[in-house]
Amino acid sequence: MKQLGLSDSGFVKHPKKTRKAEFLAEMNQVVPWSRLEALIEPYYPKPGNGRRPFGLETMLRIHFMQQWFAYSDPAVEEALHDIPLLREFAGLDATVEAIPDETTICKFRHLLERHGLAGALLEEINGLLGERGLILRKGTMVDATLIAAPTSTKNADGKRDPEMSSTKKGNQWYFGMKAHVGVDTAHGLVHTVVGTAAKVPDVKLTDTLLHGDEQEVHGDKGYTTRERNLAASDPASGPLWCFPFKRVRGRELPEWKREINHRMSQLRARVEHPFRVIKRQFGYTKVRYRGLAKNTAQLTTLFALSNLYLARRQLLRMAG
Repeated sequence: MKQLGLSDSGFVKHPKKTRKAEFLAEMNQVVPWSRLEALIEPYYPKPGNGRRPFGLETMLRIHFMQQWFAYSDPAVEEALHDIPLLREFAGLDATVEAIPDETTICKFRHLLERHGLAGALLEEINGLLGERGLILRKGTMVDATLIAAPTSTKNADGKRDPEMSSTKKGNQWYFGMKAHVGVDTAHGLVHTVVGTAAKVPDVKLTDTLLHGDEQEVHGDKGYTTRERNLAASDPASGPLWCFPFKRVRGRELPEWKREINHRMSQLRARVEHPFRVIKRQFGYTKVRYRGLAKNTAQLTTLFALSNLYLARRQLLRMAG
């Protein structure tokens, strides 16, 4: 990382440590930069004829700041010009070198999408967390969340994104996609991400969200089937399927079944934590791109970063 001059950092006698600065300082320590760069390096342009590419670490840091602060390509370019803190995190000195423009930033994102590197980044981060004992493979919780997509037809094609769809939840209709996740029961960290159109039933993705070594699987009523209910009573058939008891119409559940449902819901509440992080902490409430592939790649990156965010305090303690 390059040392910044007074023009970048600004001369303030007693600068306030802002929440954004504290967040970036924490993430700078917990992100395994060298391991992630090693995954991307074989695909990254090499210096040669033409303009020299920006450093891989710089572009990866800019890409992650896009996810953390919900920046578009043009917005992150402007932010790098306007905010010294972001330039410092990216390792840029505006007084001696150029700032990546939005086209360069967009091309880096396309490189990650083209080579399926978002999934590789999630696996590498989870590998680190597994080495630290923060991801255990004994159980999985499955769940899904709706991500809204623009319904406007004011675009070049004159139509909505054909890969998105509508679905009804309660009495409300939604248009967009679904993010399906498999989450570790011990620490609530995401190990599998699948993106689909909003109309795809949750139950169809259950097996896809499992890593195969589970001793138990937890889900809500949307994941139950007759076969899984039978498997729940036969431990030799595979993992233990843990689903809440359904109320028969016109009849109340007995007290002991309500108590079991309550305890199951307390455990399953952990599956909501990654959704809270990407939607509230990172500000991801609506898809940014057209098509499932691009948006699923972004979601995979967001959940990988949410794992680091949720585990950051344990990782910082282990680092001393």
